[in-house]
Amino acid sequence: MWKWEAEGQPKAVVVIVHNAYEHHRRYAWLIQKLRTGGFHVVTSDLPGHGSESGRRTHDEPFESYVDHVKKMIDIALQDNLPLFVLGHGLGATLVMHILQREKLECAGFIFSSPWLSMKHQPSKFSGVLTKLSSSMKVNHDITIEMLTRNYDMYVEFQNDRDYSSVIVTSWYRELLAMMKSIMSHEESIFDTPILMHTGEHDKISDVSFAKRWLLKQRLSEFQYKEWKRLYHDLYQEPEREEVYLYVESFMNNVLRSLGYIV
Repeated sequence: MWKWEAEGQPKAVVVIVHNAYEHHRRYAWLIQKLRTGGFHVVTSDLPGHGSESGRRTHDEPFESYVDHVKKMIDIALQDNLPLFVLGHGLGATLVMHILQREKLECAGFIFSSPWLSMKHQPSKFSGVLTKLSSSMKVNHDITIEMLTRNYDMYVEFQNDRDYSSVIVTSWYRELLAMMKSIMSHEESIFDTPILMHTGEHDKISDVSFAKRWLLKQRLSEFQYKEWKRLYHDLYQEPEREEVYLYVESFMNNVLRSLGYIV
């Protein structure tokens, strides 16, 4: 686990749950923006991800991801400050899955580009994945060019050794089962402020499912934003400054509603 402290007096804590195949270092810019904005940040690499895992093929059980996210939240709660959880891609999906099972003591949640229905499948033969051996390796083949239009990101992460979209078929089956479970869940999560935002030109996930899920919840406060032209990785896009300001405004508004002076 890693924790970065806010510059100056902290007003809240943000837990960042990253997407599949990547690692927390891809959020360095966002972490610094949050710190400057007065937020402590807690994050870490999901099991099997990042340089410390040494893995190139993902076969981790999804329950290990869930347990890891809950540990991050427990650590962040020790600061006794309002807590926001920011999940991106699969990270958002994992948090949504937890919320359908239990109540988390958080001020609000920010979900970006959740994986609820995959637009980009591991291969053109993905329809037969369920019939293949559980240990067979396939490449989801999600490239940096599919995630963002930001050329600086191409340069920085083109040869990222800690990024791998190679999975085993059992991993993908578990992903499909989790997405189906989340979308078919009838009961609403507990009433808590949520910001859901997606990219209009997301090449990875079907953003219509994100909006559909949000509208099914019985929430008294929520926001939905579809960013024009943006790809999947909203916090890596050329417009990421605007994206951050939108997120910060959401959190500040929630804090004001809780009685905090922002």
